[in-house]
Amino acid sequence: MALGLLWLGLVLLGALQTQAQDSTPNLIPAPPLYRIPLQPDFHNEKFQGKWYIIGLAGNEINKEKHSQFKMYTTTYELKEDNSYNVTSTVVWKKACDYWIRTLVPCSRPGQFTLGNIERYIGTKNYTVRVVATDYNQFAMVFFEKVYKNQEFFKITLYGRTKELRPVLKEMFINFVKTLGLTDEHIIFPIPNDQCMDK
Repeated sequence: MALGLLWLGLVLLGALQTQAQDSTPNLIPAPPLYRIPLQPDFHNEKFQGKWYIIGLAGNEINKEKHSQFKMYTTTYELKEDNSYNVTSTVVWKKACDYWIRTLVPCSRPGQFTLGNIERYIGTKNYTVRVVATDYNQFAMVFFEKVYKNQEFFKITLYGRTKELRPVLKEMFINFVKTLGLTDEHIIFPIPNDQCMDK
C-alpha cells in the first residue's frame, strides 16, 4: 500500500512538472550583448528628460494580446553619480501609476544595470543599453532581464513627442527583426492624454 502511494505521488509530481513546463512560453532567446549596438559618445545629460513610448518589441510581447496597450512616458533624471532616477508613468485601471527605479552606469557609456536589484525578487540580471539616439527626437533602448532563469528582452522606441516620423518607426522595425523578432512581437501603443503630462 505504502509503495503504491509512493508511486502515485511520483507519477503526479511528474505530471505537474510536465504541465508547468508546457505552460512556460517558448521565448525567442535574447541576443548576446555584443550584437546590440551602443550609442557612440553617449551624453548622459542630453539623454535625461521625458520620453514617450512610441514602440515596443520583445520576446514576451504579443501583438494580438497587447493591441490595446496605451502609450506611457518614462522620465530619466540624472543624479550626481551619473546614475538615473527613472520614473515610468502609466495608465492602470483608469488611474496614473508610477514605477520608479534606479539605473546605475556600467564601464561602457550608455549601458546601465538596475540599482538595488536584490529588491526585485527573482531578478538575477537587468541590463539597459542605449542603442541609438539623437537626444532631441528619438531613442532606441534595449532591455534584458534574467528572471527566474528565463531571459526576457525588449526594445523600446522613445520619442520626445507623441509622434515620430515614419522613417524612425521603420528603422525601429528593421532593427528588432535583426534580433529574431517578427511583426507579431512589435506594438505601437495607442496615443492618449491621460497621465502624459504628470
